[in-house]
Amino acid sequence: MKKTELEHFKNILEQRKQEIIDNINDSTKQIDELRQNGAVDEFDVASISTDSDLEYSISSKQKTELNAINESLRKIANGTYGICEMCDENISIARLKAKPNVKLCITCQEISEKNSN
Repeated sequence: MKKTELEHFKNILEQRKQEIIDNINDSTKQIDELRQNGAVDEFDVASISTDSDLEYSISSKQKTELNAINESLRKIANGTYGICEMCDENISIARLKAKPNVKLCITCQEISEKNSN
């Protein structure tokens, strides 16, 4: 992979990483505000609980994505970014553009999905 392509993906990953960190911080702040405001009646309690569960779910998914992004950034640093973890072949640029933190080439991804079903 060309150095300019690596820089491009690094910038995309770092930008997404910052977005996720900001979202997680905002979600945490919103949950804290909901809890601090308290509940007036049973409907407020249900609403706070539902909102907290939703925020937690979103935050959890984003933390998973953040871990994948951090792994991709480590791979860029050590020169293994864009290499399939299963077959050690290059992942296509088109696939990386679609999902910059992908770990498997399309063929290995399909095999992995078939094996997990």
